[in-house]
Amino acid sequence: MNRRDFLASSALAGIGILAGRTAGAAPFKTSLRKAMIRGVPTEEACIQLKDAGFQGIECNAWNVAPDAAKKARDVAEKAGIRIHSVLRGWTNFNGKNPAGDIASVETALNACQGYGADALLLVPCRIGVKPTPQPWEFDITFDEKTAHVKTVVKGDNAQYAAYIEAQNHATDTSRSAVQKLIPVAEKTGVKIALENVWNNLWVKPELFANFVKSFDSPWVGAYFDIGNHVKYEAPQNWIPLLGDRIFKVHIKDFKLNADGKGGKFCRVGEGSVDWPVVRKALDAIAYNGWLTNESGGFSLEELSKRFDLIIEGKDPGGRS
Repeated sequence: MNRRDFLASSALAGIGILAGRTAGAAPFKTSLRKAMIRGVPTEEACIQLKDAGFQGIECNAWNVAPDAAKKARDVAEKAGIRIHSVLRGWTNFNGKNPAGDIASVETALNACQGYGADALLLVPCRIGVKPTPQPWEFDITFDEKTAHVKTVVKGDNAQYAAYIEAQNHATDTSRSAVQKLIPVAEKTGVKIALENVWNNLWVKPELFANFVKSFDSPWVGAYFDIGNHVKYEAPQNWIPLLGDRIFKVHIKDFKLNADGKGGKFCRVGEGSVDWPVVRKALDAIAYNGWLTNESGGFSLEELSKRFDLIIEGKDPGGRS
């Protein structure tokens, strides 16, 4: 082999090594897509999102007729945007009109079908009984068969008796209502994604995972809000327990106080969420799906860049 042939073959070998490294450099098996929360989408709004690098919308207009939802779907899809979920939000199966609440969720599921969405975000119940333990005080024990809470803190639980009773009643009424909605979910092809924490219910990962999995149905899972969980326990501790029951993910950040107790919501990348670790945790459960923004403080373009960094397994705040 002469010198020219040697250099050429060496160069090709180098390219092969580089290509191999590049091909193997992608650290994740899963792919994630970016979405924003919007009302009934207009063509202008969809184009704006598309230009900023977003692929989808979570629609918060749930109380619409299926034909109106279908028209909105056509508008979005024409602009290259997918309406992937619908935010029904708070309901109250624990309240005075559970039949009416069930009917409203049926309306939302039908709207989802019209939008072409595959999941409905639902917070099935909330309680405001006081006193309630501080987030860092929770140390819950519960019955795995019923998800009924036995204790919520170490030591004497007498002062939390009313909270425990309300929690268990809400668990029972929520489960009963959601079970009645499963046939509607199956008929419409729309999954019910339950969200928790800000309703003072199922505030530890073991308990929430137990409740979600108790339905034993592919039509019921979790809408996991990353920022909501920080004050109770690191998000990466929730994700493995919920596993493939995580249907959707909300993105926002929460900054704990210096002592790790309490804190406040903040812009993405400026809080206590360890985003690279969270990304690895989502990959480990094979989550291929949507990241929907539920945060403010940045332009669409900046949010899109920060989401890209999260998807790549990097810190969106530029921290090492």
